Amino acid sequence: MKKVKKNVFVKNIKLGKTLDYLATKKKILFLTTSNRWIENGEKPKSTQLAEKIATVIGRERVVVLDVSSLKIYHCEGNISTSKGNNCGIKQVTLQDKEKNPSGMHRCWASINNSDDELWKVSKALFESDCVVFFGSVRWGQMNAYYQKLIERLSWIENRHSTLGEDNIVQKIDAGIIIVGQNWYGKGVLATQKKVLQFYGFHVIDSLCWNWQFTHDEKDESKSSYTAASQKFELDVLSKIVKK
Repeated sequence: MKKVKKNVFVKNIKLGKTLDYLATKKKILFLTTSNRWIENGEKPKSTQLAEKIATVIGRERVVVLDVSSLKIYHCEGNISTSKGNNCGIKQVTLQDKEKNPSGMHRCWASINNSDDELWKVSKALFESDCVVFFGSVRWGQMNAYYQKLIERLSWIENRHSTLGEDNIVQKIDAGIIIVGQNWYGKGVLATQKKVLQFYGFHVIDSLCWNWQFTHDEKDESKSSYTAASQKFELDVLSKIVKK
């Protein structure tokens, strides 16, 4: 068992290392990206995990944003137009001190859609010293809300890789925690760690891991999906116990 906080023990090695590292950070952002129909009354497993970790670390130090509840438009693909790469240029800086107090948010879709809420993510991000993405694997890829978010944040990577400006996230630690059912979780984790590295984040291994219920990719039975929720509770959520 790994001790992570006075009177709290974690009987899960991966989770214990995550909590140990997060305990060293001052302002943490959790971005949850999986979803459920609101009338279902149930939160995704990855969201449950994010909220439980936030409670253990201390809600005064952790902001949890549900990306699936935000109105975020799709990326407009300004990286690869016939006129060249115009993603993240200075001309598309969001001119709103409330939404963009850092002055770093530059995105065409935010300019072209006045009700776009990506600013809620970027504002919290640039106020943090650590960010962890939480999400689910769906058909061998991260879920759609995560993918839409990461594409909309392309201007972060583009500023230093194409425009030759500073890496604006190099001092922000980052990780990704993924929950999957039966296929390709390790592959998705490896890909998304690389994406975060491309973006310029300081990627921390102890903040990056995958939980997958089974390695039988053909197991699509109803009983398997029911058992997955129960096993996730046993394997992960219940492993934080009082001394």
